[in-house]
Amino acid sequence: MAAVQPAVPLNYAGAEPSRADKMLFWGCFIALITTAFAFISRMFLLNTWAKEFGLDGAQVGSLAGIGIWPFAVSIIGFSLIIDRIGYKTAMIISFLGYAIWSVMGVSAYYVSAGGDKQTAYQLLYWGSLILGLSNGTVEAYINPVVATMFSHNKTKWLNILHAGWPGGLVLAGLTIIAIDTKGGIPWSVNLGIIGIPAIIFLFMLLPRKFPAQERVAAGVSYREMLAEFGIMGALVVGFLVVLQLMEFFKGVSAFQGSDGHLAIWAKGIFIAIGIAIVAGFAGYTKSLGRGFMFVMIIIMMPLATTEIGTDGWITGIMEGALHGYHPGWVLVFTSAIMMVLRFFAGPIIHSLSPLGLLALSAVLGIVGLASLSVAGSVVAIFAAAALYAVGKTFLWPTMLGVVSDQTPRGGALTLNALGGIGMLAVGVLGFPYIGTLKEAKKIDAVAATPAALSVPGLVNNGTLSDSVLGKDHAIQIIPYSVVDDKKLTAATATLSAENQAQIKAAADASAQKALLNMAVFPGFMLLCYLLLLAYFKSKGGYKAVQLTADETIAAGAKGPSEY
Repeated sequence: MAAVQPAVPLNYAGAEPSRADKMLFWGCFIALITTAFAFISRMFLLNTWAKEFGLDGAQVGSLAGIGIWPFAVSIIGFSLIIDRIGYKTAMIISFLGYAIWSVMGVSAYYVSAGGDKQTAYQLLYWGSLILGLSNGTVEAYINPVVATMFSHNKTKWLNILHAGWPGGLVLAGLTIIAIDTKGGIPWSVNLGIIGIPAIIFLFMLLPRKFPAQERVAAGVSYREMLAEFGIMGALVVGFLVVLQLMEFFKGVSAFQGSDGHLAIWAKGIFIAIGIAIVAGFAGYTKSLGRGFMFVMIIIMMPLATTEIGTDGWITGIMEGALHGYHPGWVLVFTSAIMMVLRFFAGPIIHSLSPLGLLALSAVLGIVGLASLSVAGSVVAIFAAAALYAVGKTFLWPTMLGVVSDQTPRGGALTLNALGGIGMLAVGVLGFPYIGTLKEAKKIDAVAATPAALSVPGLVNNGTLSDSVLGKDHAIQIIPYSVVDDKKLTAATATLSAENQAQIKAAADASAQKALLNMAVFPGFMLLCYLLLLAYFKSKGGYKAVQLTADETIAAGAKGPSEY
């Protein structure tokens, strides 16, 4: 732990932080901006890559997901060791990952331009995995550092820290839109701009001294930290890891059976890995974990899909709705709202309480997504997007703040594992699921057009004929159908140009309707928040738990076995 200074929390009593502390905070802020650059530069290119490499909706979702789910591996993995290797070491590793991604991503463009599409796609795919690991490493150190620096006001400062995420989306989004609008600039430039914030945070944080995490300063043992997460948390991680391994290796010939699908023996190995994760936690901690922590983990999965999943797909979804405008403007607009609001989180949290704010955010998320799914005009789209933006603004950082407030004995693990599970869920389940929704809406929209109905045998029982559809399973468990555009074009070749245009217009506009289905995620979250509000009210109200140097717990917290 040579890189970690044995210090008391830097702003424990709410005093004005020193210049060095401010540099540490803003360095962490810019590191988070870098993760946003990494995210948006890839998401804006999904449709471009789909055309260049011939990908369907679920395959695009898998490419999106490979840059997301490794975040969870990294953030959870580093949370287990970060108190030993030091925050500065984790910071340097994250920078090196960004450098490697930049080289691989930029190289992919030139390899593809040279005609080797397969190698170019592999560079993007594996480079995205390294990028996702780097993003997780960033959050593995910035969250516990800021929670420790401002241990008496965690939710406020975690919201301000996480203003760096939408801030980065705005900066990178405006840059990429300007590049796309100018035209003729290779998409490698979109990927290369990540180097700017990466170099800035490296030089800002390299000379800084990092504080000891409050769990370490209070003398809470490593085993006790893991016990807060416990067997229940490990069950969720194990399940998601099994699904991701199955998805990851399904295209590798060595793991395929005679039918071309993932072999039974391979599935058995992956399930055994999941069981081993749970068994390892059970044997070491001998604790089910905190019931409160398990509830927050369950909530975090639809929350991550609501925010990150929607952000990742929004450009592709709105492409057919924003006629004459770059679809990325929706993401930039919502991100700008989030950035501003997160800087003013303190007074809002003080008025509503963290759980009250989460409940209100879920309501606005439901209304925003439902409105966005039916908005027709540009004005209506941006008005609905504003509602959605306000709804998602406080969800992620406030969840982190609540978990840090209530489970401080969990240290970096419970704080970071929550975000890690959220990202794992959106990468493994959320992105592919949204992709299948998008494809389902396209099938329904095309089948409902008079032009399609006029073609004999093209529409059967209200849906398109199997003759123009492809079928597959996303993450091994979600069956889906996809329109085969070449077969559809062949089947409608005898139609007039006007009728063919009608089918194309219906297909292009269909993705927007998938947003209504996604409103179920904040709906589930709202129910959970209301139940939590009732629970804390029965206990006398929401109070943050504080650890002292002698490991005494304030505010009446209970041990893992008492929940």
